[in-house]
Amino acid sequence: NFPKFSHFYLKSPKIFPKFSSFLPNFRPKIVNFYFFSIFAFATCGGFEGSVTFRVTCEGRENHTVSAHFGYPFRLHQAVFQPSLTHLCNHTWPKDVHLIGDFSSAARFFVAVGVASFLYSLGALGGYLGYLHLYRCAGSRLPLMDLVFSGLVAALWLVASSAWAQALGHVRAAAAAPLPHCPSPTAVCAHGGTTPMGGLGASVAFGFLNLVLWAGGSWFVYKETPLHRPAPPPDSAPSPM
Repeated sequence: NFPKFSHFYLKSPKIFPKFSSFLPNFRPKIVNFYFFSIFAFATCGGFEGSVTFRVTCEGRENHTVSAHFGYPFRLHQAVFQPSLTHLCNHTWPKDVHLIGDFSSAARFFVAVGVASFLYSLGALGGYLGYLHLYRCAGSRLPLMDLVFSGLVAALWLVASSAWAQALGHVRAAAAAPLPHCPSPTAVCAHGGTTPMGGLGASVAFGFLNLVLWAGGSWFVYKETPLHRPAPPPDSAPSPM
């Protein structure tokens, strides 16, 4: 079967409202899921920040060192620059890093966001081009759609929870004192950290996607035989 596209909706300048009126039951998936998935993984994957310290060596020399970090938040690879091995008369024997590796939670969160975005995009094309197959008698597509929608909602729950916990550790690591600061030979004062409001927004978008996918599953459920009553059987012909 070939897709049956309606050119009327493609010609309209208000394309999404037309989709919504054409497919009222799938409105949340077409509009909300598509955009909020992008917001979730973009705010997490696009973050770049730094931690800065002011180092005073024996009350004389003042230095500023910074460690830059970002997605996927392997903080243990973020080295303070300029190298602390050259400061305070070689007080530090080796380079100093931030502490922690939170890449697994961050990458999982972004992967779920990208996957849900692609699924929403594919569902949009499927609803628009193959709705006649989706709603035909005996079709298993609604049930498959319901299973995948429920699976994506569960993944958003796990990914958002894991990333929220990891973000708390990232904030704690960024606010921690400079590792191995040899007081009183050197005084290390926290100079500032890049605001992480965008990362907090990514967690909020993650849980918002959870709500949207869980709620949107209801609209998919209404298209399945589990919700629609089976048609009554044809009455048998009366005996002659």
